[in-house]
This record gives sequence, structure tokens and C-alpha cells, in this order.
Amino acid sequence: MLVHDSSLHWETANAIATAACQYATKHNLRICAWVLDRHGNPIAMQRINNAPLPSTEIARGKAFTAVSFGFGTHLWQERLAEKPHLLSGLNVQEGIVMFGGGLPIKHNGEIVGAIGISGASEAQDQACAEAGIAALDNPS
Repeated sequence: MLVHDSSLHWETANAIATAACQYATKHNLRICAWVLDRHGNPIAMQRINNAPLPSTEIARGKAFTAVSFGFGTHLWQERLAEKPHLLSGLNVQEGIVMFGGGLPIKHNGEIVGAIGISGASEAQDQACAEAGIAALDNPS
């Protein structure tokens, strides 16, 4: 039996990261953008000059968290409020980031990767991630 594995192409991943960085630049934000495949492996990373140094690993963590759990990292606070005991298990896993800026990337309803943004406010990181994913629907 063969297993079909939908994957993001590196050019698509770069286009997503570029769109996120273009949005950030337009809004005078300094961010880092990571795009991971569906298995959490890096495909693309872009960092705007003078983005905060910790943003590189935080952005990767947001993408990893989004692809690992299949939903946006901005939803974690709500989920933890409902089930606070989850935090004890999540704290032992390296690379989990539970605040906005990480989103799964879907194609035909299937998760094919994730984007993570860090360097600005949580809401601004989220907007940059959304702009990156919107590039899939509006290729230039």
C-alpha cells in the first residue's frame, strides 16, 4: 500500500513567507516568518532586518505548534482556560508556543504545513500569518 503525502513545494513556502514579510514591511513591522511542512520540517524562513533576535525561534515554535495540533496558536488561551491541566503536559514539550502568530496551512481541507510569525504584537503577528496564507488564494 502506498501513502499519499501532500506537501508544500519550496517555492510555495517561500511565496507564503514573502507575502507575510511584505505585509509586515507595509505596516513597518520587523518580523521573522517560518514555513514548515506537515511533518514540522522547515521549508522556508525569512527575517526582516532588525527583527528581535528571539523572534526567529519563537516563530518556528508557533509554526511547529500549529502544524502539530492543527489549529491556530491564538486559540490556545481559550483552550487552556477550559482545560488548564493541559498546560502541565505541554510545558515539557520543547518548541510549543501558545500565543497568536501560528496558523496551519491547508489545501483541500488537508493540513500541508504551517506558518509562524514573531517579532511584533500578537495581533500583528497573526495578521502577518494570515497575509502569508492569503497568498495561496491570490498568487501574483
